[in-house]
Amino acid sequence: MRQVRIIGKEEFLPLGKIVCVARNYAEHIRELGNEVPDRPVFFMKPASSVIGAGGTIVIPAYSQDCQHEVELALLIGRTIKGIAAAEALSAVAGYGVAIDLTLRDVQNELKSKGLPWEVAKAFDTACPLSDFVAAATVRDPQHLDIALRVNGQVRQDASTALMLRSIPELIAAISAIFTLEPGDVILTGTPAGVSRICSGDRLTATISEVGNLTVTVA
Repeated sequence: MRQVRIIGKEEFLPLGKIVCVARNYAEHIRELGNEVPDRPVFFMKPASSVIGAGGTIVIPAYSQDCQHEVELALLIGRTIKGIAAAEALSAVAGYGVAIDLTLRDVQNELKSKGLPWEVAKAFDTACPLSDFVAAATVRDPQHLDIALRVNGQVRQDASTALMLRSIPELIAAISAIFTLEPGDVILTGTPAGVSRICSGDRLTATISEVGNLTVTVA
């Protein structure tokens, strides 16, 4: 069973479900030619998709266009269901750095046919994820610099202030559908600048006050 850790604490939490938010940054929506949704859009990644810092991304042979998406990750610390947005941050135990890998060619093909696209998002190694920092150490998760570099070149550079829906709103909306439990993780969406990665690339994702995450492509 995979586990997650809050830096500075001895105990580990079993990694639960990973709930991901799609289309939460306007510029990213525009760069992909999508419509702004009138309500939050969610999908899931399994725990088996996670790799840690220093891990290796393996792009499936059925894709020729794997793209990076840096995201702020939230670690849930207590069981919640139907929580109000005003109380939602109290359920966050920690913040981390994640990279949501997407097989864009596969996703686009499946979307065009009206089919689910988990195979483009949930494959093994599709979710590089850092350790978490305690929530209390982050002054305001809604105002953090978020960036990703590939081989030292900046590809994504933005702020969590650009989210269309705030972190408390997202937690409230998700908990209205799914019971959230300790060890569950929420990925809060990616800003603009996503691009294709290739064999041998080195990815470094950074979020101010949270940390960084470096992985390579096999």
